[in-house]
Amino acid sequence: MTRWLEPEQQRAWRAYVRMQGELNAHLSRQMSVDSDISMADFAVLVQLTDTPDERVRVLELARSLHWEKSRISHHVARMEKRGLVRRESCGSDGRGSFVVLTDLGRSAIEAAAPSHAEMVQKLVFDQITPAEVGALREISEKIFARLTTGECAAVVAGCDADDAVEVVPQEGGCPEA
Repeated sequence: MTRWLEPEQQRAWRAYVRMQGELNAHLSRQMSVDSDISMADFAVLVQLTDTPDERVRVLELARSLHWEKSRISHHVARMEKRGLVRRESCGSDGRGSFVVLTDLGRSAIEAAAPSHAEMVQKLVFDQITPAEVGALREISEKIFARLTTGECAAVVAGCDADDAVEVVPQEGGCPEA
C-alpha cells in the first residue's frame, strides 16, 4: 500500500525541491561568473583537496560524487586538458588510475572558494537563525545516514553506476521519492 505524503509533508517536500533547484542554479551561475571553473569542476577539486595527498582513484571519485563512470571519465579528461588535474596510473592495479590535483587546479579552487563561500553565506545562512542552522545540520545528517547505511546503501552498492536498476521498496526499506 502506498504511503502518500500528508498535505504538510507535500508542501515541505515541494518547497525543498524548489529551493534546492533554485539554489543550485544560483550557485552554478555565480561560479561561472566569478571563476574559470564550473560547479562540476569545483566538486572534483573539493574532493581532491579533501584528501591528504590530493589524489583519488577515478572510481572512488565517481562514487563520492554519485556520477556515472562515463561522466567522470569525460569530465576528468576535460579538466586534464585545461591543466586542473592529471591522471596517474595505479601501480598496484594496471586497470585503475588516480586523478591528481595540479598546481593550476589548486589555484583555481583557491580563487573560486571565497566568492562561493560568500554566496552560500548570503543565500542560505544569512536567512536563517543559529537554531535553524542546527536543525538543518541535524536533518541533513539524519537523512544522509539513512541513505548511506543499511538497505539504502546496499541498493546503491549492489549496482553499477552505469546500469539501470529497478528498486522495489520493501516495508521498512528505502522509499523512493
